[in-house]
Amino acid sequence: MNRTRTAGFASAIAILALALANSAYAQVNYGCTTATLQGVFAFQITGQILAPAAVAGPVNGVALTTFDGVGNLTQVDHVVHNGVVPVEEWRPATGSYTVNSDCTGTFTFTPAPTNPADAGPALKLNFVLTGGAAQILTTVSGSPNTPPFTSSIVSIGTRLTNTVFGSITPAIRDVR
Repeated sequence: MNRTRTAGFASAIAILALALANSAYAQVNYGCTTATLQGVFAFQITGQILAPAAVAGPVNGVALTTFDGVGNLTQVDHVVHNGVVPVEEWRPATGSYTVNSDCTGTFTFTPAPTNPADAGPALKLNFVLTGGAAQILTTVSGSPNTPPFTSSIVSIGTRLTNTVFGSITPAIRDVR
């Protein structure tokens, strides 16, 4: 075989291997469903908005999010943007989520502050569930209904548990 034929053959093998690997990935099923994501999670948020220039700057905060196991969520957050503390100490939000069988997913939420000074766009986040759905790793993907922005914002959410009840989800639901 000459070098041209050998290189072509090697390329064809590499393409076939890549195609098989991609089809194998597409069939991964770790058994996650929307019901897998249920309970109360505490998030630590960090990153920055990169553009547009008018809102660019660092973002740091915390959130407490309740996932109901059927695709709905409620949340309160306290996010400091560009060193500015929010007017409302805890900004409420509601939204929805989906979970794929490979334990990836998305959630979208819309802030609903009582003070318009704390308004913000709806946000879409992509996530991966880890540790048997005890932890969520997220990244902000943008906003589903406002002009695009560029960001580098991530968060880590950890399921809250309580040694007496196993989970504080029922206790929090009773308070609300």
